[in-house]
Amino acid sequence: MLTIGLAMLQGARHEHMHSLFQAAKSLEVEIEIRELRKSSDIEGIDALVLPGGESTAMRIASRSEQLYSGLWKLIEDDKIPVLGTCAGAILLSQQGLIDTKIERNAFGRQRESFQSEIDVELNGQSKFQGVFIRAPRFTQGSKSPIAWLENEIVGVLENNIMALTFHPELTNDFRFHAWLLNKASQ
Repeated sequence: MLTIGLAMLQGARHEHMHSLFQAAKSLEVEIEIRELRKSSDIEGIDALVLPGGESTAMRIASRSEQLYSGLWKLIEDDKIPVLGTCAGAILLSQQGLIDTKIERNAFGRQRESFQSEIDVELNGQSKFQGVFIRAPRFTQGSKSPIAWLENEIVGVLENNIMALTFHPELTNDFRFHAWLLNKASQ
């Protein structure tokens, strides 16, 4: 059984849970999702999901329980697979856990949120319906892009860390969560 840690400070946490369970079902893998609220919750997880939300509020909320400081150490030391979406991608970049730099709210305010078909290269090339909510933007090219909105990179895969500027958990396509489970199984 795989234990998947899910940071529970903000964002579409329950939608990520649903996507993880659906991906596990399709892969015929047993998972347990551990809700991470404090650093003591981290021990023994096989993979991690950092959901979207407001990155500054998430950092502030985690201070008293040292959740994020514990997660950054775990990612650096144990090299566990990580899926960071939207604000999760921002935090990964700000901590230097991915090389690709990112800018917050780069597509505009809430009213400029949108959906658009994107190109994905993950186990072959295909289309995906990207959901962009106050989305960040990668500010430099990446050596490891995996998703594009027209010519703009919206997803990167650096070692065991996948960072996406969109919200795959708000769709019925579970391939990014399946990737996480497959990496955790290796």
